[in-house]
Amino acid sequence: QVQLQESAPGLVKSSQTLSLTCTVSGGSITTSQYAWSWIRQPPGKGLEWMGVIAYDGSTNYSPYLKSRTSISRDTSKNQFSLQLSSVTPEDTAVYYCARDDTYVSSRYLELWGQGTLVTVSS
Repeated sequence: QVQLQESAPGLVKSSQTLSLTCTVSGGSITTSQYAWSWIRQPPGKGLEWMGVIAYDGSTNYSPYLKSRTSISRDTSKNQFSLQLSSVTPEDTAVYYCARDDTYVSSRYLELWGQGTLVTVSS
């Protein structure tokens, strides 16, 4: 049973870098069928896809967030991480990690973590 879990909720100050880690259990992040995405949902708004890291470590980002976003991985810990720089209170959101089944489509997010609330203070 594959499970994903984001790091604990946190408080980040404006202008700092937001860092989150997703721990994957029950499956390897290097399995070629899957890619690993970050998605967020600000209060009262819809879901926003942020970016993805593939099984081989290649990345792709939302053009709206690319300049501030970096996704990396640690295969020894079976984890992948998100860094969002220069945050403002508008970056306050619930952040999710999710598994992308690339055999279905390029962005079929079929398995999600519980989500982690990150609040950016002013």
